[in-house]
Amino acid sequence: MTDTGGDQVEEAVASCATLLRAAAGHDWDGARAGRLEWSCRRTAEHIADDLIAYAGRLAARATTAYVPFEIKLDEGTGDAGVVDVIEAAGRLLSATVRTTPREVRAFHPYPFRSANRVGFAAMGVAEVLLHTHDIAEGLGLPYEPPAGLCSWVLTRIFPHVRPEPDAPWSTLLWATGRGDLPGREPVTEWRWNNNLVIGTERLTLQGVTPAAAADLRAGGTGGFEWIEGGPFEGTRDAAGSVVSSYEKGVHRPEWGMFVLVRREDGLAVGAIGFHGVPDEEGRAEVGYDLAENARGRGYATEALCALAETALARDDVKLLFAAIERENAPSQRVIARSGFTRASEDVEQAARELHGLEESLRLYSREA
Repeated sequence: MTDTGGDQVEEAVASCATLLRAAAGHDWDGARAGRLEWSCRRTAEHIADDLIAYAGRLAARATTAYVPFEIKLDEGTGDAGVVDVIEAAGRLLSATVRTTPREVRAFHPYPFRSANRVGFAAMGVAEVLLHTHDIAEGLGLPYEPPAGLCSWVLTRIFPHVRPEPDAPWSTLLWATGRGDLPGREPVTEWRWNNNLVIGTERLTLQGVTPAAAADLRAGGTGGFEWIEGGPFEGTRDAAGSVVSSYEKGVHRPEWGMFVLVRREDGLAVGAIGFHGVPDEEGRAEVGYDLAENARGRGYATEALCALAETALARDDVKLLFAAIERENAPSQRVIARSGFTRASEDVEQAARELHGLEESLRLYSREA
């Protein structure tokens, strides 16, 4: 898995340009773009605005706010000229995501205040596809982008949306309040969801998207550059759980899986995360592993402390717990250094009777 999103941006812009050039002669100013308040002309200009803004933010490495600029078309620019600008802006975004280092993140407000190059590419593709749809609807023209492109967007910035494998375009329209899906309530408010990153002194804990998880499960890298010997088999198993949750529509990124990436060289050394969202009593289970060549350096402790502190700062989390093999002394030391304490024998026995905790496991917990 090595794509940066550059190819997808170009493919999306090409599909947009094909439709808009075929719409020459229609009244772009007089037609409202689908369910938007804008005209088709204003919506087309907005596509170009978004593409160039994303390219600028990523190129500037802006981390706290939008880059303060916008584009303005020359007075008298015709509809064909607007399409030219969309194509130019698309190429600029495509080139930017291709040349931006993997670890770079730039400002985007929703939902975690930043996005990486793939996130900006996916947002750009979504803007193009959705607003091309709006324009086509306003002009009474048919439009359906490639299914693979829609799936690519969904698995990167809509990780919380249950996919319809045979209808990715309909799923994307439904997820953005533009269409209906059988058995699902209409969407009235929505945001896309870039991956969460939690920083520590030596690491970044980088949220794994459904696309990256699927690649890891299949034996790939998930888009990360791994230390020799990584990823560990437990990471691939955990990735499979992320994919399963995504397919069921119950995956929530902040309660998923994170890859541990060293700041010093950008190498992934392991993974950490949750076994699902907190239960009704605010309890969530954590798990972690490291590639063998990364063990003994305190990475697991550093990552677990950061993850625990982030989770326990939330109002909906009261307790974190971990189940560890009783023979795994190194992991027991990690959990103890991270503020977890061994559960009483009564609690462990109850966990065995009520939740099937295996006899070989010991239970540890940390409260808010």
